[in-house]
Amino acid sequence: MAVRQAAAWCYRGGSISAEPRINDRIRVPEVRLVGPSGEQVGIVPLAKALELAQEYDLDLVEVAATARPPVCKLMDYGKFKYESAMKAREARKNQAHTVIKEMKLRPKIDPHDYDTKKGHVVRFLKQGDKVKITIMFRGREQSRPELGFRLLQRLASDVEELGFIESNPKQDGRNMIMVLGPHKKKTEAMAEAREAQAARKAERQGYTPDDDAEAADEAVEAPAETTSEAPAETPSEA
Repeated sequence: MAVRQAAAWCYRGGSISAEPRINDRIRVPEVRLVGPSGEQVGIVPLAKALELAQEYDLDLVEVAATARPPVCKLMDYGKFKYESAMKAREARKNQAHTVIKEMKLRPKIDPHDYDTKKGHVVRFLKQGDKVKITIMFRGREQSRPELGFRLLQRLASDVEELGFIESNPKQDGRNMIMVLGPHKKKTEAMAEAREAQAARKAERQGYTPDDDAEAADEAVEAPAETTSEAPAETPSEA
């Protein structure tokens, strides 16, 4: 019973920590020590490693617990955790998630509505997203699937500079479906969007990237002002 309870507690994550052991939490007789700059110190007793950590005012961090002996490194653990968190945050910020947008059309769509729907598809493809195009047939429209096929081919042709047919048109019950994929990767679209946002912000503030170059050119072309001082007069001897 006690074993099952302990196993359940470990399964819930109560006694398992993802944090590495540091300083006095390290319980081995000796470690393979790595210095602050990555230099290999060698295998030393744990007490000696802790003594060196105090001398450098750093932490002794176990970086490879499964090695024999475990590998430990001298580092500022607080700074290391902060930098790791910032890198993870930046990675999540730049992470590209595959998104499939959906656009629904009717076989006999009005030209104005078609242009509106096509504008949305263009925007989605520019953002690096896939677009699922669904043609919805109603009533007797179901006997004319070629209308939906031609509409899908027309739309794919209109946006071919931004996307390609990833999944050819196929009938799915009362609907016909086609998937368009973007030529541009999601990460590239995100980078371009950030650059465009930065450019708009700079423009609102009245600053352009050429301002610094122009200022530098003016500084080079402007002649340096020189001043001459007349030599001090020496009093004549009487």
